[in-house]
Amino acid sequence: MTELMKDILKEPEVLSGSMARFCGQERKALQKAAQIINEAERLYITGIGSSWHAGMAVLSFFHASGRATDLVEASEFDYSTQIVAGSTVIVLSRSGRSIEIIHLLGKFRRAGARVIAITNTPDSPLAQAAEVTLDAQAPFDHFVSVSMYSVLALIGGLLATTALGTWDDALNKSLHESLMASRSALDGWVQQIRRSSWFSREAPTYFLARGGSLASCHEARLLWEEAAKAPATAMTTGGFRHGPQEIIVDGFCFGLWIDADRKRDQDLAVAADIRKLGGKVLLIGQDLPQDAGDLVFALPEIPAIWQFLIDIFPIQLAAEQLSHIRGVDCDSFHICSYIVEDEHGLIREPMPNS
Repeated sequence: MTELMKDILKEPEVLSGSMARFCGQERKALQKAAQIINEAERLYITGIGSSWHAGMAVLSFFHASGRATDLVEASEFDYSTQIVAGSTVIVLSRSGRSIEIIHLLGKFRRAGARVIAITNTPDSPLAQAAEVTLDAQAPFDHFVSVSMYSVLALIGGLLATTALGTWDDALNKSLHESLMASRSALDGWVQQIRRSSWFSREAPTYFLARGGSLASCHEARLLWEEAAKAPATAMTTGGFRHGPQEIIVDGFCFGLWIDADRKRDQDLAVAADIRKLGGKVLLIGQDLPQDAGDLVFALPEIPAIWQFLIDIFPIQLAAEQLSHIRGVDCDSFHICSYIVEDEHGLIREPMPNS
């Protein structure tokens, strides 16, 4: 069993444990951070890599409530974005040490911005500079970000719903039940994947989603690149209809996330037409017809706005399977550092005497 598979299989329990901590002993920190958000004149969310994808899920809560919020990828934030006076910034970073995050801390300080850190490294520069640090205290993944991505998205979601006043014990119970039901479903999903003909060793893959599931969509693209060393594209389902569909030919692979409440008929129609045009379709969502795609993952019941929390699991498993099909090592990086702590080039210089 690969280390990546081990990390995926333990993910629901890791998330459930984190949720219990932030509903218990870390609740005060969550409430303090929520107060800072509600005092802010302008709210930003930032991160890089999988942490930026987690920020997409957090953003979906604020946008759904009508709260104006900017999600800015950390390197672009450092490069071009000027911070509005009276701002608060939610920074997601598993390590708190990425070079772009380090640069941003000085920018935040000079602008007088208040910083909320969501991280797994409480002694990091990010955590030390933040007014409030929400410490995940979760086990680090072996290499590819699995639980780390999901834990940051979870904590960010708990923070957003606390600030917006929509978090309660009933929701806590519902999410816990969904996570445990997902854990029970993992073995069945693995068997579906191993039997499926959806996979292709070389065909391009397009991932399409809306709302909070855009976080899973973009994270899937990164998993394809990091774990399976395969190219992929991620975009909105609506955006795909405005020109990119011209690329569809026989054998191209598509992964679509279907929302529990909104645009279901429209997006299932997109999936059906992709298949008519020769594409192979993987679907992830709740209450899906099993004949609607070439590989269909029926998720346990979960509130629609929180679906991103569990709809990442099947595609993580699929990325692990594709690494075997392609004959690549999903448990190591050939080029990238585990934490990118400098900003020049791509290739790591060998250590002295190595």
